[in-house]
Amino acid sequence: MQFNVSGLLKGPVGATREYDFEERVLEHLTDDTELIRPISGHVQLMRTREGILVTGTVHTRAETVCSRCLAPAYYDLDVHIEEEYYPTVEVYTGAPIPWQEFTDDEALLIDAQHILDITEVVRQDLIISLPMKPLCSESCKGLCPVCGADLNKGPHECVEEDIDPRWAALAGFKVEP
Repeated sequence: MQFNVSGLLKGPVGATREYDFEERVLEHLTDDTELIRPISGHVQLMRTREGILVTGTVHTRAETVCSRCLAPAYYDLDVHIEEEYYPTVEVYTGAPIPWQEFTDDEALLIDAQHILDITEVVRQDLIISLPMKPLCSESCKGLCPVCGADLNKGPHECVEEDIDPRWAALAGFKVEP
């Protein structure tokens, strides 16, 4: 998701460009999450005094692992992005610009060839939009804590008698009313 912004950097403050895109630049969002659709979206690039302001929306679909039963869980991800990118060289002279006064995040830099790359910002925003505890369904029952059987597939034969050995002697104790 790269855009050549040399023309926009030469333009006046407030000049804009708009782009629609659909790309398959990221396959794995995290270790257990992969994107199963290309990333698509619409962005507006606007010239500011210091650089280029990127605003837009991004859409994709992700497959991850249910936190209860370990089955696949699917999510449609829609994120809004808004970041300002800063040039590293002056567009007319090619002289280096001390970008450290604007940002300490190298992902927000426009390279020496005036290419603005939003891939890392999109990746971070998509990760943030994932739920902390993904579920295959809201009614997921998870796994049996004793035998590990999937409780969503119906009842199972496991007996859950996990008695604390300190209280085992009381198991045979009968109280009469």
